[in-house]
Amino acid sequence: MSKENIVVGLEIGTTKVCVAVADLRPDGSLKVLGFGQSPSVGVRKGEIVHLESVHKCIRDAVAEAEQKSDVSIRSVYVGITGGHISSFNNRGVVELPEGRDEIDDDDLEEVKTKAKEVSIPSQNALLHAIIQHYYVDGQDGVLTPVGMLGTKLEADYHIVHGIRTRVQNTIRCIKEIPLDVEDVVLNSLASAQIVVSQNQKNLGVLVVDMGGGTMDYLVYVDGAIKQSGVIPIGGDHVTNDVSLGLRIPAGRAERLKIDESSAILGNCLPGETFHLPPEPGFAGREIERETLNSIVHFRLREAFELLKRQLETEPYLRYLGAGAVLTGGCSLVHGINHLAEEILGLPVQPAQPPPLQGVTSALANPQLSTALGLIKYAQFAQLEHPEPSMWMRLKSRLFGDRTHR
Repeated sequence: MSKENIVVGLEIGTTKVCVAVADLRPDGSLKVLGFGQSPSVGVRKGEIVHLESVHKCIRDAVAEAEQKSDVSIRSVYVGITGGHISSFNNRGVVELPEGRDEIDDDDLEEVKTKAKEVSIPSQNALLHAIIQHYYVDGQDGVLTPVGMLGTKLEADYHIVHGIRTRVQNTIRCIKEIPLDVEDVVLNSLASAQIVVSQNQKNLGVLVVDMGGGTMDYLVYVDGAIKQSGVIPIGGDHVTNDVSLGLRIPAGRAERLKIDESSAILGNCLPGETFHLPPEPGFAGREIERETLNSIVHFRLREAFELLKRQLETEPYLRYLGAGAVLTGGCSLVHGINHLAEEILGLPVQPAQPPPLQGVTSALANPQLSTALGLIKYAQFAQLEHPEPSMWMRLKSRLFGDRTHR
C-alpha cells in the first residue's frame, strides 16, 4: 500500500493513548484500517507530566495499530489539549493598492497574516488560524473572495494558541519513537470533524468532548468556529470521586460510573442497593445506588456549570439551533444528556457513529472520536490545502527544523 495514501491520528489522553490508521482513497473516500490503544501513564489533565512513561504508552499503541492495520507508521497527526490552550477571534484588513481592484490569492494570504498579527504571550505558540468570514468592501457572507472586485478585503479568524514548551514536550515524546509530526490539532477541532455534520455547523452547534482529564468544547455559528476552550475536569475526576466516596478501587469505580450510575437524581427506589462482588484485594460490598448517583451527578454538574460560565463570556449560546453534541468516554454515563440540557438550556444529543468505512464496531465508540477526527482533519487538510500546514511552517520556531513536507 502506498505510504502517501495513509494517514494516522494519535491522541495522547489522560486515560488512554489511541492510534487510528486510515487509507485515503483516490476518489476522496476514507477507510479505517485499524486502531491501537494503550492505558495512559504520565498524563494529567490532558498534559504530559512524565515523558518516559508516555513514550512507552505511545510505542505500545503504535505497535498494536501497525499489527492490526498491516501498516508501518512513520508520521502522525497529533491531538492536543490542556488548560494552557487559549483562543479568541480577530479580524485582518487589507487595502488593495491604487490601480488594482481584483482580489487575488496574495491578498488572502496577507489578510490572514494581518489577522494573526496579534499580541499573544511570548511563551505561547500559534496553533490554528481558522477562517470564519470574508468581507469585500463591507459585503458579508463572501465565501471565495478571489476574483471579486473591491478595494478592501477583511477576514475574521478564530485564533488558537498554547504554551510553547508544553507543545514541544508532546512533539519531543513522539519524535523519540521515532515518528514525524504532520500537524498538531486541537482535540475538539478534531472531534468535530467526525461527530457533527455541516448542516449542524450551519445551524449552530456546541461540540463537547468529555475526556478523562478535560472537557474540550467548540462552538459553530453559521458554519464557522466562534469559540473554543478546555475545562480542566474530565471523567477521571468523576471516577476518583466515586472511588473515594464509596471506598472502592479505582478500576471498580470506573466500571460503576459507566455501567451502574446515573447523572440524574431521584430515578431509583428509596434505599435501593446493588452488590459489588469481591475480587483480589477487595472484599466486595453493597452499594446504595442513590449515593453513587449523587457523587456522579454533582461532579458532572460542576463541570457543566463551568462550561456554561465560559460559554456565557461570548454571545453565541442563543444561536445554537442544533443544540449540543456530547462525545468522549464520559459521555457514556447514563442520563448525562438530560443533566447537560438542564444546565446549558440546549437540546443535547450523543454523538452518532461516523459514516466511515472500516472497523465498524470501533467507529461507534465515542472514546475514539478524537483519533478518528484527526484522520478526517488530515483528509480535509490534504484535499483542500496541499501546501505545508501552519504547524510545519512554525516548526522552525519550535525546534529549529526548517524542512517542510
